[in-house]
Amino acid sequence: MPPVSKKVILVGNFGVGKTSLVRRFVFQEFSDEYLTTLGVRIDKKVVELAGNTVNLILWDIAGEVTQTKVPVSYYLGAHGVIYVFDVQRPSSFENIAADLEYIRSKLPDAPICVIGNKKDLISDGELKNLSEQLPVDVSFFTSAKTGENVEKMFAQIAQHMLKT
Repeated sequence: MPPVSKKVILVGNFGVGKTSLVRRFVFQEFSDEYLTTLGVRIDKKVVELAGNTVNLILWDIAGEVTQTKVPVSYYLGAHGVIYVFDVQRPSSFENIAADLEYIRSKLPDAPICVIGNKKDLISDGELKNLSEQLPVDVSFFTSAKTGENVEKMFAQIAQHMLKT
């Protein structure tokens, strides 16, 4: 099968670690310094999945999810969505259900992975409590700092996109 290109958008509140997740995945690096994204940052990584070559085009979108903060044009042509929140910051997931509904209205057929990032900063017990309180299922809890579940997260969204 010839290589396939798939656009993935990473959305979520500012400071949740979207850029750090992409940097960990693409460049295997992490910085404790806050990296502000202005507009959109685009990176690419080629992955092999079950004999398929997938060119992941990663759109790291600054700021919030809603139309007032993110131009609708950023959603155009997206094959998948990674919604990221900060497990330590309730304000980053208090609107999660509404945010996902908005994303679904723009991309009705695209797979969405919900990611709780910065899991290295809280205990397993706190993580369990959080996952029980959230109104949606979380695909993965990740740590851009340690790299935990980062590869798995991107592999899962790639696999889901290959099916659509």
